[in-house]
Amino acid sequence: MYTSFYGLKACPFQLTPDAAFFFESSVHSKAMARLKYGLHQAEGFIVITGEIGAGKTTLVERLCATLDPRRYTIAKISTTQISASDTLRLIVAGFGIKAENLNKGDLLKRFELGLLAHFQAGRRLLLLVDEAQNLTVPALEELRMLSNFIIRNKAPMQSFLLGQPQLRTKLALPEMDQLRQRVLASYHLGALNMDETKAYIEHRLGVAGWRDDPRFTADAFQEIHIITGGIPRKINTLCSRLMLFGFLEEIHVIDSESVATVAEELMQEIGDGSLTLSMQGHRHSGLQPAGNQSAHCNGADASIPL
Repeated sequence: MYTSFYGLKACPFQLTPDAAFFFESSVHSKAMARLKYGLHQAEGFIVITGEIGAGKTTLVERLCATLDPRRYTIAKISTTQISASDTLRLIVAGFGIKAENLNKGDLLKRFELGLLAHFQAGRRLLLLVDEAQNLTVPALEELRMLSNFIIRNKAPMQSFLLGQPQLRTKLALPEMDQLRQRVLASYHLGALNMDETKAYIEHRLGVAGWRDDPRFTADAFQEIHIITGGIPRKINTLCSRLMLFGFLEEIHVIDSESVATVAEELMQEIGDGSLTLSMQGHRHSGLQPAGNQSAHCNGADASIPL
């Protein structure tokens, strides 16, 4: 709707993860380095955590977009509260291995044969588990057991666990000791700071063909950062509505008043208390928004305790 009004070739703030819009902030570049390191090691688990909307899925989508599809077979699953046996079946199905009406023993045998076929074809299997904080302890143990498969002294499958901070708590449990020993790299995605929030918005607009229309004022960027706390998905939600607001009002300059108006509308419509103007007092008191610090504190390497 607003794309033609502003001369854009795509929607810059869609909520669906899209590797083409990946923005390499300081925290995302460090997380990507962990992913690439783990991928190079070709075994074990890589764990990426972050708050809802921090960009975990987009990060891994970006990594996958750089991989040679002739060398990798990738299965992506998003977990819910399912049993360990259902987790196993979900994983097997994710790799396209037929497993209808098989008991667990036969299912594991079928999976092992599938691993061997991919290995002989020169392909590695990558398992991407999103929302991994929902996995039960038995399901996580099932994942660890799958990592025991070895072919010619090499691991044919590697797992990436993406989840909210609760995943780190679960992995720190005493019964998760064996899995923790197989975690090669881990990172916690913090929020974007003020400068990165501005750069993130301009980056996404630029990918969509933006030519400084609409123009965002400096105080608009500051207001967006304060309201969203520097969380990418919240920024997308707010900015998408800002663009719609600009189209409906036929304006070509987005200022702090526009941001405040749209944020208030969103809060009333969907009851999202996280998009609130309660941080405005920090601007008047001269304090920095909390998001400025979280990119450095939360974004620091937060290895799972061993």
